[in-house]
Amino acid sequence: MRRKLKGEGRTALLFLTPLFLAYAVYYAYSFWFLIGTSFTKVSINFSNAVEVGWRNYQLLLEDHAFLTAIRNNLLFAAGSIAVSLTLAFVIAVMLASGIGGRRLYYAIFLVPALTPIALIATVFGRMLQYQDGALNEGLRSIGLGGLAQHWLTEPGWAFASVLGLFAYLIGLPIMYYTADLAAMRTDVLEAAVLDGAGPLQMMRAVIHPMMRSTHLTVTLALLLGSFRAFEVVLLSTGGGPDDTTEIVGTYTYRYVTSGGSTIGYASAASVLVLLVALLVSAVQALVTRTRKGEAR
Repeated sequence: MRRKLKGEGRTALLFLTPLFLAYAVYYAYSFWFLIGTSFTKVSINFSNAVEVGWRNYQLLLEDHAFLTAIRNNLLFAAGSIAVSLTLAFVIAVMLASGIGGRRLYYAIFLVPALTPIALIATVFGRMLQYQDGALNEGLRSIGLGGLAQHWLTEPGWAFASVLGLFAYLIGLPIMYYTADLAAMRTDVLEAAVLDGAGPLQMMRAVIHPMMRSTHLTVTLALLLGSFRAFEVVLLSTGGGPDDTTEIVGTYTYRYVTSGGSTIGYASAASVLVLLVALLVSAVQALVTRTRKGEAR
């Protein structure tokens, strides 16, 4: 039986090798081209490129808007992580315990995780429009029109709105917790019940500490995801007002589409973000391997 499985594995590898090679060449060339472009001053047609050395990187690190974009990325990620390690964890425990109304929880939190982010961000932005957005219209309809705000155009409210959207997209962490709760040792929970632990004590003192590796996985996944949340910001606030909600994705997009010799500068920004993403991905891969080793 083992020989048969090994033979099937070799056959599968033989068929997949051309695909792997194609991806390797594609990504290697993409990285080489991106890094090479980051050391030039060039327009979108990539003609008449001028070598500028490390100048693009120097300008990036001196640009307050770029540093603000990175800060916003981290703040949005921090808000999402905080909600995931608390609310998402609690919801996952409730779903695993067989609480009533599970379909409602799935519809509110899990369906958005399976829906294209671009659609969620577009609907979210439409709901928060000042004139005819669903939120302000709802407030006016119940006589609370004084509470209607310019949710997407006032700096403070715009930042809070995008932060709220990041925090709402916790469907993936709920799935992580639900999967690990299903594999949790039941003897530990039974011992806690025999010792008189209540539901809140069990959740806080038993289940939460037992899922440390899951917490770390969720943290790294959301941190990495915050650098790929281009659609969330672009289709809700566009990075405004006054760069209040700018993230590195919208910052780079602005320079790519601005015209002029800014492609090298945008490439340098992409390289820096790529390095951060690769570092987080490496840590995530290490954590995943460690978890698999512990499971064995």
